[in-house]
Amino acid sequence: MRIPVGRPKRREGLEGHEQQEHGARHERVEQRERVKLRDRGERHDRGECHERVKRHDRGESQPFTRLALSSPWWRGLAAVAAGALPALAFPEPSLWWFAYVALVPWMLLVRSAPTGRRGAVEGWLGGIGFMIAVHHWLIPSLHVFIVVIAALLGLMWGPWGWLVWSLLGGTPSPGRAAAALAIVPSGWLMIELARSWEGLGGPWGLLGATQWEVSPALKLASVGGVWLVSLLVLAVNTAVTVLVAVPHARTAAVGGGLICALTTTAVWMWVPQPGQSGRARVAVVQPGVVDGMESVERRFARSEELTRQLAGQNLDLVVWGESSVGSDLRERPDLAARLAVLSRAVGAELLVNVDARRRAGGTGPAGIYKSSVLVGPQGPTGDRYDKMRLVPFGEYVPARALLGWATSVGKAAGEDRLRGSRPVVMVLPGDGGLRLGPLVCFESAFPDMSRRLARDGAQLLIAQSATSSFQGSWAPEQHASLAALRAAESGRPMVHATLTGVSAVYGPDGERVGGPLGTESSTAAVYDIPLARGTTPYVSFGDWPVYGALAVLAALCATEGARSLRRPAPGPGEPPVHTTHESAGRPGR
Repeated sequence: MRIPVGRPKRREGLEGHEQQEHGARHERVEQRERVKLRDRGERHDRGECHERVKRHDRGESQPFTRLALSSPWWRGLAAVAAGALPALAFPEPSLWWFAYVALVPWMLLVRSAPTGRRGAVEGWLGGIGFMIAVHHWLIPSLHVFIVVIAALLGLMWGPWGWLVWSLLGGTPSPGRAAAALAIVPSGWLMIELARSWEGLGGPWGLLGATQWEVSPALKLASVGGVWLVSLLVLAVNTAVTVLVAVPHARTAAVGGGLICALTTTAVWMWVPQPGQSGRARVAVVQPGVVDGMESVERRFARSEELTRQLAGQNLDLVVWGESSVGSDLRERPDLAARLAVLSRAVGAELLVNVDARRRAGGTGPAGIYKSSVLVGPQGPTGDRYDKMRLVPFGEYVPARALLGWATSVGKAAGEDRLRGSRPVVMVLPGDGGLRLGPLVCFESAFPDMSRRLARDGAQLLIAQSATSSFQGSWAPEQHASLAALRAAESGRPMVHATLTGVSAVYGPDGERVGGPLGTESSTAAVYDIPLARGTTPYVSFGDWPVYGALAVLAALCATEGARSLRRPAPGPGEPPVHTTHESAGRPGR
């Protein structure tokens, strides 16, 4: 019987070839994993590489969530959804506590991005989700154009996404994680500062505004404005992100959280509020929704009826909402006479708001203005404030020659309204007459305007507003809440008077005075408002948190620049790994 001597040798050759194939495949997988880790900014941990290779060799499948997060499309959708979450912290939901963790899912997603470029993209996509969610009540007016605006403004979150990825991505050191507690909030604050420019929509949806009903946060606002409150909210979100995702840096996260808590407590307990200096009795007239033919005249008549009911209540002032008068009082002396009769009947001046075309004169060129006008027993007193900051697309179209097509898509302004040139402090008659600081609608969102009025001597801030176009949405509650922050920042009480709700009054500490008038109300209410003297640190020192954030980012740029100058030039790259089926001339497929 012949023994096949050569067959075992052939089997040995096959086994050796299979081992070579397996080793080459093992090496290629390890090399791929090492590249992934390098692109994510992680250390080249050979142990982690080998563990992933073992899972690959065993054919183990990844969980669905991991597979989903490896898909750019799923990650993009997740970024948009995560960016929208903070909207729940604003009114009407007013989940103020949620603001302190609302950004965590977004930041966790961005830090897990495979590259810094992808982190910036997910920052941009999250910014789109944030802008649409916070301004969703504009959809009936802007329609699809809101997506275009959100996509453009969302670009501001791209650098912030890269910043989050570079500081918290991969396996950051405890020092880098601690630095993120200051740098990430500072980067976000620059976004809020940039979009606070009137031409970019104004400061609507600042994260600090979610804390409008939290007393310690209002005290912080009196020190550093809404900017300081935003920094606090962002610092807590960053600390929670570090706690969840960077276990070895939890000490830094806990320390940062304690600093935030101790700072807030110290400000709440020890920063003094302006002292009380008397009281003022102010009535707010809210006619409610009036639609249909001749709605302007019928709204005036309803406001007139409600004002007559205030006779005999020892008032100092009666406030009507925005656009409560639809004609220039110089062109309609009959309306001016009716208002003068009302002033005599209630024994107080009326602050009305005229939304009408005005002829050219000493107060500016001809055009449509929105003006706060004070009317006394003898008619208009001559005190007038013309609105200075207009709502983009609602009251004017930016670059109308380029973007005028928006009027055919939504309810953009068909004609641009004209602006006033300066703020005005009105003084009621009598010895030591009450000094009023009027603002119109959108202007109550700007911290610098109420601060300027307080510096100019205003004792009572008044915002005349009309959100009748947005009934049934979150807009009326969001708008009314801004008055609480302006009052706390300036140390001056503020009246937010609207045509259709929500009307509300806040004391000099930002706390509510009396009850609000909801969107279903057609009524007049009288408020006994405490006045205050002195100034808050924010009125005295202004937007110092913004300058502090700029200094933090400047220090980061200087540090990174110096580090790049000290870094030695990179050496030649390592030659690629070749297997039995690869060579420099025949690369593997």
